[in-house]
Amino acid sequence: MAVVDNAVYVAGRRTPDPASLAETYEAMRERDGMAWIGLYRPSDAEIRSIADELDLHPLAVEDALTGHQRSKLERYGETLFAVLRPARYLDDVEEVEFGEVHLFVGPDFVVAIRHAESPNLAQVRRRLEADPELLAMGPDAVLYAILDEVVDEYGPVIAGLENDIDEIEDQLFETEDSGVSRRIYDLSREVIDFQRATQPLVGMLETMLRGSEQHAVDLELQRLLRDVLDHTLRIVERAGAFRSVLENALQVHATLVAQRQNDEMRRMTEVSLRQGEETKKISSWAAILFTPTLVGSVYGMNFDRMPELHWSFGYPFAVALMFGTGAVLYGIFKKKKWL
Repeated sequence: MAVVDNAVYVAGRRTPDPASLAETYEAMRERDGMAWIGLYRPSDAEIRSIADELDLHPLAVEDALTGHQRSKLERYGETLFAVLRPARYLDDVEEVEFGEVHLFVGPDFVVAIRHAESPNLAQVRRRLEADPELLAMGPDAVLYAILDEVVDEYGPVIAGLENDIDEIEDQLFETEDSGVSRRIYDLSREVIDFQRATQPLVGMLETMLRGSEQHAVDLELQRLLRDVLDHTLRIVERAGAFRSVLENALQVHATLVAQRQNDEMRRMTEVSLRQGEETKKISSWAAILFTPTLVGSVYGMNFDRMPELHWSFGYPFAVALMFGTGAVLYGIFKKKKWL
């Protein structure tokens, strides 16, 4: 049996521990007390055994057997069935690790089924045992204390997420790391999962407070539940703000990447334009130098019969033609701003 702790409380004080669950059920009825049974990853048979003894609703039992439930609170007759999603933040991998706790809260019993290391229900039990007045309020007080512990453990998760978001905001403008967008996306996914775990708690607590008078919940316990609700609302608001910040960060990063790409394209365009200007200059000077070469090469042929070959002004004419055509070409290229 995966029983972590098993006790019967009378007037807020722990009575001699029963040796087995069977003795717990008997002592609970004989002493007119409250049984608090804590289980850690029990088998299906163990859950069904407790369900048969405490007359738990089949639908609630089926949910407990199936697992992987969303946070919720459901009432089956006089028994409340609650699913809580405790969480802790793994900073080294920037992930939120979720657990799952199933609670059956009846008129004279609490069955807590834990499927992860968190939350520390032993700490909750010690806290309540140190406050008999609160524990004397019965199963509702145990439910409050477990809810309070789960919500308190959300605090470090918020701090871890906030720290990583601050790092991302600095990283956005300090580096051109392409992995930033992936980090933002992954962290956004963790925030969304965290919201799914925390947002239903608001409705759960509000439902409990609305039904507190009908189910004769102590006034002091109602105040404590309102305090947990206030903490939960702040956590939900912070998580919503984190999601907005990450969405904006993703947009800013996309804008910065586009701006860097535009700057690179502009730089490449400027380089291409400079190269084009240099090409124009080189082509212009090549054309200017080509004309004298052409004239010189024609009259450099060793033929006996060529026009103006024996003309006395042939040499000055050839030189003038070379410089003239070069000057004309220079003027044309200069006008076109190639030179």
